[in-house]
Amino acid sequence: MRITENSLAACAVTLKVGVVFWVLVAWRTPGGEPWDAPAFWTVVYPIALGIAAVLGACFPRRAWLWGLLLMALQVPVVAVMSGVGPLLLAGLVYALVLALPAMAIAAAAAVLRRRLHGRG
Repeated sequence: MRITENSLAACAVTLKVGVVFWVLVAWRTPGGEPWDAPAFWTVVYPIALGIAAVLGACFPRRAWLWGLLLMALQVPVVAVMSGVGPLLLAGLVYALVLALPAMAIAAAAAVLRRRLHGRG
């Protein structure tokens, strides 16, 4: 995998957006774990999937990676905000499972962008 300036920019944007998003969610969640937020499935996760779609459309090369990175960022945010506990590995597995739809949505947004711009 060749790293390009566009890939570095996409990574930097995803890191910044993801950390800010998950910190805000963790800050508003009792216990600091985003997946324990009362509105996780109805508000937080759909917003995260929307962010993954935007990232995939903005950075269509390896778009699936931005969905994975966005969702995986929950784990270090939890580790910093709540501390490292015995269930952190389970949280990582959970975040990776939650990343699968985000990866698919980001990739689909990239394909849609390419088709709309006549490059696909």
